Amino acid sequence: MALHCPTPIPARAGIGLRSHYFREIMEAPPPVAWMETHPENYFGEGGTALRMLERIRAGYPLSFHGVGLSLGSTDPIDSTHLRKLKVLCDRFQPTFISEHLSWSSVDGHFLNDLLPLPYTEESLDLVCDKIDAIQTDLQRPMLIENVTRYLTWPDSTIPEGEFMAEVVRRSGCKILLDLNNIYVNAVNFHLDPVTFLDVIPPDAVQEIHLAGFDCVGRWLVDTHGQAVYPEVWSLYQWTLYHLGPRPTLIEWDTNLPPLAELVEQATQANALLGACHDTVA
Repeated sequence: MALHCPTPIPARAGIGLRSHYFREIMEAPPPVAWMETHPENYFGEGGTALRMLERIRAGYPLSFHGVGLSLGSTDPIDSTHLRKLKVLCDRFQPTFISEHLSWSSVDGHFLNDLLPLPYTEESLDLVCDKIDAIQTDLQRPMLIENVTRYLTWPDSTIPEGEFMAEVVRRSGCKILLDLNNIYVNAVNFHLDPVTFLDVIPPDAVQEIHLAGFDCVGRWLVDTHGQAVYPEVWSLYQWTLYHLGPRPTLIEWDTNLPPLAELVEQATQANALLGACHDTVA
């Protein structure tokens, strides 16, 4: 089993790693700076997926983007899940480890969704305690990602951006800023995305996600099945000049395009990152 040292990820664009692209990546490595994958896909013992990840890790920095720790659930942390994650992290040394600020389990039953939590003091205490435990076990900070929602909790008392900022302050974690999610929520609930972004501590933002959405009736739905929309590119450009350049991932999880189209989206992000670098310089 190969061991790796963490490799810094530059403020350039990366792509989501999906098994659909394994062979093509091996035959002609794409010109992207890094790749991100769901660690849960590699929790098995051995097999083709782990062997392919080993080969890809030799050529690219990696980020692990988790979907199963259920930070907002009152269920205890799944110790088996966390143990498997730690084994993978020790082996592949991803630059970032992130998880959604959501919940997906109740009374031991796992739901295949990333559900929003009420933004209350009780939720703050719960989430920060879990993040503290996870970071202590992994011996490194984790990133939390803002999620889309299609309902609101009437007992929420804290605006989402302020909630995330307070989680960062209390736990020392960092932020994965998903701009597509911010835009989708803003349209669906008539919010100003800048209001959210203005309260996020800039130094905490380690990574940005860009993705596409679908229109379903009056709703925008975060499907990760389309190219990034112009409105999200515009929000991304504003964010870069507000926060400075950040490693940026193109997420495309459904209705997968040819790899070349995914790389083209990364190239577009790199053009905006480069312009921002020039302005900052």
